[in-house]
Amino acid sequence: MIDVNNESGMEVDEVALIALSRYALDLLRIHPLADLSVLLVDEETMTEKHERFMDLPGPTDVMSFPDEPRSVGDDTEMVLGRLGDIAICPQVTSRQAAENGRDQQGEIEYLLIHGLLHLLGHDHAEPEEKAVMFNLNDRIIAGWELTRSAAN
Repeated sequence: MIDVNNESGMEVDEVALIALSRYALDLLRIHPLADLSVLLVDEETMTEKHERFMDLPGPTDVMSFPDEPRSVGDDTEMVLGRLGDIAICPQVTSRQAAENGRDQQGEIEYLLIHGLLHLLGHDHAEPEEKAVMFNLNDRIIAGWELTRSAAN
């Protein structure tokens, strides 16, 4: 189940976030019964989370809080269970969207995938890890945009 809860006070296309999440989970071979929670929060809430969990000041754009997924099956290695929570702050993403060449919804969608990849164990602390993670993020978003435009 994919749950999107908007507590940010800003208008966001939540249906698109659910569809993108399902697309990415299918592409990444995550079991369709795996649970994912996406929470859109205001700057105050994100600041509190950022300071509490990362010991860094001010708000940030996205944070991931993984649970412990488990895999099932033989060689399929599909992940089953609760993946975790992704918190996104639309106020922050709206300020940085233009510098990344995206509109606000596109920035939120990009960061949703970024957060999902963190939930699945990807990181970008080292240059090699960063290259892998950002390449995968870009490929998922590009595929999503092609799929969405083909549907319209």
